[in-house]
Amino acid sequence: MIIGTAGHIDHGKTSLVRALTGIDTDRLPEEKARGITLDLGFAYVPLQTGGVLGFVDVPGHERLVHTMIAGASSIGMALLVVAADDGVMPQTREHLQILSLLGISHGVVVLTKTDLVEADRAMDVELEIAALLDGTALSGAEVFPVSTTTGAGVAALRAHLLAEAARATDPDAIAPAGQSFRLAVDRGFSLAGAGTVVTGSVVAGEVRAGQSVLVLPSGLRARVRGIHTANRAVEQARAGERCALNLIGPGIRKDAIGRGDWIVDPAGASVTRSCDITLRLLATERSSLKPGTPVLLHHGAEQASARVLLLDRSVLPPGETGMAHLALDRPLPLRHGDRLVLRDIAASRTIAGGRALDPSPPERHRRRPERLDVLRALMATDVRLALLGLLAQPPFLIRRDLLQADWGLTEAGLTATLPDVVPLGAWVATAASLDSLAREVADALADFHTRQPAAPGVTLEALRLALRTRLPREVFAALAGHLVASGAMTAAAHLLRAPDHRGDLNGEDARLWDALRPLLEAAPYRPPLLREAAEQIGVGEIALRRASKGFARVGLVVEVAPDRFFARAAVVGMAEAAHALAAQVRGGGFTAAQFRDRLGNGRQLAIQVLDYLDRRGITVRRGDLRRAGKAPWVVFGGAMADRSRSDGG
Repeated sequence: MIIGTAGHIDHGKTSLVRALTGIDTDRLPEEKARGITLDLGFAYVPLQTGGVLGFVDVPGHERLVHTMIAGASSIGMALLVVAADDGVMPQTREHLQILSLLGISHGVVVLTKTDLVEADRAMDVELEIAALLDGTALSGAEVFPVSTTTGAGVAALRAHLLAEAARATDPDAIAPAGQSFRLAVDRGFSLAGAGTVVTGSVVAGEVRAGQSVLVLPSGLRARVRGIHTANRAVEQARAGERCALNLIGPGIRKDAIGRGDWIVDPAGASVTRSCDITLRLLATERSSLKPGTPVLLHHGAEQASARVLLLDRSVLPPGETGMAHLALDRPLPLRHGDRLVLRDIAASRTIAGGRALDPSPPERHRRRPERLDVLRALMATDVRLALLGLLAQPPFLIRRDLLQADWGLTEAGLTATLPDVVPLGAWVATAASLDSLAREVADALADFHTRQPAAPGVTLEALRLALRTRLPREVFAALAGHLVASGAMTAAAHLLRAPDHRGDLNGEDARLWDALRPLLEAAPYRPPLLREAAEQIGVGEIALRRASKGFARVGLVVEVAPDRFFARAAVVGMAEAAHALAAQVRGGGFTAAQFRDRLGNGRQLAIQVLDYLDRRGITVRRGDLRRAGKAPWVVFGGAMADRSRSDGG
């Protein structure tokens, strides 16, 4: 268990830790010369159970609140220190506010310097403390009067802390199981014979010697060469413990990693420049928070500038909670549930705090009612309830990689948190949502087949737009792949249909299609002009044009240029060839001549095809070059059965 001090300057926090542990946490020469704490200090007490009780001592000076937040961000229990002679002071109040904003509800109050006051004064200060704590997360916390000079009360406090540590032996009580490794760095240095070492608190998961890790936000890759906890070598460290990691790797050096960085499992790594949060403005603020207010954001041991945009109201009055969007001045590795502290831009006072809801918010439509419904679902403090609430909102599917990056869940953690979730390749959804969406898709297909009984099927995009529920293209593609793989829908020639639908052509149209199809398939990328085809088939040009227009309406062919019809599969193949060519050519831009050589269909025809692809947004023209635009499967649909199998769905 990690215990952190809090309180006003010169109230005896460092002396208290020394009395409890025998360790002087002031390690800097300037600290010893001036007699005040300037940086974080650490001390450890071995437990009889084999664990370690760690102490983080923080400075109490008003100009060092950012350092206090860095130390308090990952503690499990607080020691709020108040001197009996001074009583409650400004940093007593601000440190208590910060503890509350960080969600630290486990702690005790230590009344120090009791040897300097009479009993009546000590009693008055205890009443003052009780009034201060009323209505806060530490309301009703036990008060321990002590004197580090005489030793009075120290033994009772130590016994209480050891008993609390013994009760907190389950790591899952400190941080939920199934989360990927994450360590908040508060110090980085070089050690002779070892190299780069970072220290910090393991916020989630566990780390083992030899494990590959990532440094955020820089993105440097490293390997854990060794681990120390409480100044002894160990093979692993878990959530709720402080540790030192010896890191090696390209670019890993002392000046490359420092306070504010995070060491994480590469599978759960992401950074963001914006985040939607729940935000509480302190009741001590004199005025409401207005949209666009610049703030200093404290996340873990890091501090960054940000701008607050309110989502569910025009202003946020003091003491109230709302939903807000944070626009950050640089990327930070935020995760859902992270506690955040906001101070004014001049760093003169703490003004608000919040909890990260969505580290990957949409760029637009942030204040739409349906978006606010999503954020309300994410406000649940229980991860399972928050995820179930999210999956119950459109678009009903979540990418697995987002669950790892934004929620910090491992595969095992996802299974344990949502055992009844249904995998759809790279996505997950609940069975209830899938059933509802499947019925909606079946109804849309039935309606299409009723209106166009001769059509062999409908495109992916047309089917998506026919649904009552508006799903993003990539979400609907994942859903369609799942429905095809499960047999609820059939995919053929990049068209979708109900399993029992045949869509056969009748009469003269069927005869003309049987005659035209071999011509299109014989030269898929260089089909004959309409008049040439009419001559070869032995039919009138007007009759074939009428029939071909009908074939295009039902998805059998595509009219790329006037009287130039291609089989639908050939058009999809040419679109995919254009994207493949763009990926292979340096700079991503290719010429019409390169495309012609790729397909072997002549310059004029290649230009006609490219003009068509430009109109559909599949390619984007810049002068004489084309670059890749929309993915072909987005425009035409795709072989979703194959796609879903390759994704494991």
